Amino acid sequence: MTNRPRRARRVQLSTPGSSEKMMQKASESKADHVFLDLEDAVAPSQKRDARKKIVEALKTLNWKGKTRCVRINDLTTEYAYEDIIEIVEGAGEHLDTFMMTKVQTAADILFADKLLNQMEKKLKLKNRIGLEALIEEVEGMQNVDEIARSTPRLECLVFGMGDFSASMGVTNKNVGESDGYPGDIWHYARFRLVMACRAAGIDPVDGPFADFKNPEAYREECRRSMILGCVGKWAIHPSQIEHALEIYSPKPEDIARARRLEKAYAEAEAKGLGAINVDGIMVDVASIRILRNTILNKADLFGM
Repeated sequence: MTNRPRRARRVQLSTPGSSEKMMQKASESKADHVFLDLEDAVAPSQKRDARKKIVEALKTLNWKGKTRCVRINDLTTEYAYEDIIEIVEGAGEHLDTFMMTKVQTAADILFADKLLNQMEKKLKLKNRIGLEALIEEVEGMQNVDEIARSTPRLECLVFGMGDFSASMGVTNKNVGESDGYPGDIWHYARFRLVMACRAAGIDPVDGPFADFKNPEAYREECRRSMILGCVGKWAIHPSQIEHALEIYSPKPEDIARARRLEKAYAEAEAKGLGAINVDGIMVDVASIRILRNTILNKADLFGM
């Protein structure tokens, strides 16, 4: 299998895998992607028990319409390989993707890819389990192009600015904030990640914003990353879900306009015209490509 499934990732809701209550609420939320966390949100003493809770949640809760993801511990820990093995053996058919943490090289991705290849054959799973990778270390950002092209199993990269701040020595008070930096402190990192993803044909996703009581600042970070090409952003609290869904979804009026321009250009092209004037705006093949990639493809994916 080489074709990647198209998945909505406007908002990726972070949910502790140690809490049955929070996983229940996540399944009932409007988030179109939920990752059940085995890493930072779970204390070391609770990690093994959390695997069992996640398996049960994946198998029993109603996740209809959602991408079901599990975030595993990073490969330098003692937990990562058993995270994959126990979750797949327990809930393989009920899982869509694994999110890998602190990815630094393509070899990290290939480790999980090979392990999943073997398990899918052994368990005779019908659907391929995808991979998502957090780029949150300096080494990972330096190797982002190689990582993005590592395997067809990889579906998206996420910019994890929390650990990235620590790795870079960036000074900020809360994860995702700029603390007075003149301009967008994350512009280069986001831009570089988006370019690597687009070249590889995978989704770029923006990471967390810790101050969930500051919705306007969260919306501004969503807007900035969306303009650069990110398809969505993390929500570390349910209150952030609606904001991300709104900003990463095309507006109805923009969809209607894009469909009108696409129809007008198709009619003109059938007449042998390469460019047309619609309401005082030149529309050509490049214009239609922009509309298709930024509005219409999203509208189709989200059923708008």
